[in-house]
Amino acid sequence: MTDQPLGAGEPLRPGVPVRTNGAREMAAAREATLRPTEKGAAKLADQNKLYVRERIALLVDEGTFVEDGQLANALADGLPADGVVTGRGLVDGRPVLVVANDPTVKAGSWGARTVEKIVRVTEVALRDELPIFWLVDSAGARITDQVELFPGRRGAGRIFANQVALSGKVAQICCLFGPSAAGGAYIPSFCDLVIMVESNASMYLGSPRMAEMVVGEKVSLQEMGGARMHTTVSGCGDLLAADDEEAIELAREYFSYLPATWRDQPPEFDARPPGRPFTADLVPAQDSAGYDMHVLLDALLDADSFFEVKPLYAAELIVGFGRLEGQVVGIVANNPAVRGGVLFVDSADKAARFIWLCDAFNVPLVYLADVPGFMIGSEVERQGIIRAGAKMITAVADATVPTVSVVVRKAYGAGLYAMCGPGFSPDACIALPTAKIAVMGPEAAINAVYYNRIAQIEDAQERAAYVERLRAEYEHDIDILRLASDLVIDAIVEPADLRAEIVARLAAAQTKDRRTPDKRRGVPPM
Repeated sequence: MTDQPLGAGEPLRPGVPVRTNGAREMAAAREATLRPTEKGAAKLADQNKLYVRERIALLVDEGTFVEDGQLANALADGLPADGVVTGRGLVDGRPVLVVANDPTVKAGSWGARTVEKIVRVTEVALRDELPIFWLVDSAGARITDQVELFPGRRGAGRIFANQVALSGKVAQICCLFGPSAAGGAYIPSFCDLVIMVESNASMYLGSPRMAEMVVGEKVSLQEMGGARMHTTVSGCGDLLAADDEEAIELAREYFSYLPATWRDQPPEFDARPPGRPFTADLVPAQDSAGYDMHVLLDALLDADSFFEVKPLYAAELIVGFGRLEGQVVGIVANNPAVRGGVLFVDSADKAARFIWLCDAFNVPLVYLADVPGFMIGSEVERQGIIRAGAKMITAVADATVPTVSVVVRKAYGAGLYAMCGPGFSPDACIALPTAKIAVMGPEAAINAVYYNRIAQIEDAQERAAYVERLRAEYEHDIDILRLASDLVIDAIVEPADLRAEIVARLAAAQTKDRRTPDKRRGVPPM
């Protein structure tokens, strides 16, 4: 038998081609992963998209990206890196992991090796406690590979299981540049933040074509799962970006507010003065008068430091990160400019998740309450306003980070509880001099208790005088000085002193015991 060099003669395994020039093949395989084909580049340009490696270059600090699995599926035709780029790098000097779909490779679809690469990244994230940036642009699983990628212990399900295990340990940030279809839509859903590029990004379990075929519904892609729909209606998206560059910029900015892991404290920055003075005229005296709570945030937080989350969704409640004297805080604030600041199902859900996020990553919470309470009526009852309110209140009660609650103008009914009133043991519950705390507002209370008596008074002037007397008595009963005297609240603070008071109260709470009660877990409302 004549010895032959490796690569000569018949293939060693059926179906595997013999390499006759290994070095040239390897170079070509590597080169194919570094840039799109001419057709792929043209499609990206037509969609106003960046190439996957351009996205990564914008995300990570220059020269820091180290790639894993670059030659995955190199022996297959037209599947460079099997359609996903994975690796690690630095973002503002902090180590992170990156998973980035390549939409020029079979529309970013998943094959068996795609899934294996992503599983490995999530395993590294769990082992080393590293944040993950998900740069998603994928048409979903390749049906031809379903047996290899879908059902097994290292199939696609393992990605989601690992994401759940990572939740609350490290940040998971998703930039959605294109589709995230079918089961792949769950990757964004398990992330802490989802940024969607308008016109290009979409999320859906079933495509419009499938919806028409299965349930007979005719709907466009944007209506079904477009970026604007998800950031305004469903709440599955958190931020809307104009293009790829803005999405990545937002992702980096969001990351600057969070610690590297759950064990660490948020980054500190140089202190800045607020954007404007906090004067008494910023808050209208009349309960029902609308005003934009963003103006107060501008007067409280370090200038230009507020990063709002879900600004287009349930806008009657504002949540986001800001800085006070350079220290990161989480803001939960009613906004009377939108639907009177009343809490609805969506705003309660929005608040609960943000509070859990802050508590997971050691971000102190500041509540700014100006709330008439939860919405009433048959429509919201059918939507589950009770369970949604209970979910928000559960999140408030469970949080262990330093917390300051401020009654800005009013906190009525269960709105007081949802905004971390005294019964939920905030480290301080303080109020502005004009604030009111009550079961309900004066008009509603008087009408509820004295409606029949008022109706019996025929003379209009006499009736008005009677109502005014009742109102004065009610106002006296809920006077904020009386509540401070009875130790319901901890302090009454002048507007000009509010920022300094919050800073001092949070500083005083830094040594609080954050251990939770011994039990396996709570069972929060659905």
